Amino acid sequence: MTDTITYEEYGNLYLNITNRCTARCEFCIKFYTDGVYGYNLHLSKEPAVDEIITALQQHNLSQYNEVVFAGFGEPLTRLDDVLTIIKWLKQYKTFVRIDTIGHVLLYYPKRNVVAELKASGLDAISISLNAHDQNTYNQLCHPSKLEAYQSVLKFARQSQKAGIKTRLTVVKLPIIDMKKCQRIAEGLGVDFKIRG
Repeated sequence: MTDTITYEEYGNLYLNITNRCTARCEFCIKFYTDGVYGYNLHLSKEPAVDEIITALQQHNLSQYNEVVFAGFGEPLTRLDDVLTIIKWLKQYKTFVRIDTIGHVLLYYPKRNVVAELKASGLDAISISLNAHDQNTYNQLCHPSKLEAYQSVLKFARQSQKAGIKTRLTVVKLPIIDMKKCQRIAEGLGVDFKIRG
């Protein structure tokens, strides 16, 4: 069976480029199902950049509202590849968004990641806040680095200041205080969305 690199829904084209992640969120759908919208998102291997571009070339990019890096893993574990693909997409005037857990600053501490994303042409970023405080976050998301929650907030702040359309999201769970999460987003001057 061929791996799913691109999949469609909501008028968007989604890119599934890795199954790796820097957290192990208890609510992550990859632990409960093989995919979304009828697409199997488990990858037998990470596709190379040229394979991703070949998959993108099978689509009329102008018909989509957005091309979104999402899938079953954290796209920014492949930062350089993501930057390359965004630059390729921007040749076609495509609106590009990344859905991320938001830990990227911890893994590339010597780089100005947000400036690189902005320079590549990234339009929007959706960051999984997932909790109203660090203890709840660590309990739910089991990040590989314990300071991840503060890094998520820093990344959101930097992205917004750089002019990237920034949104914080949370999953609707009883343990998460939605009002506090919304206030965090408002304090950072970013959009807020509650997911399923």
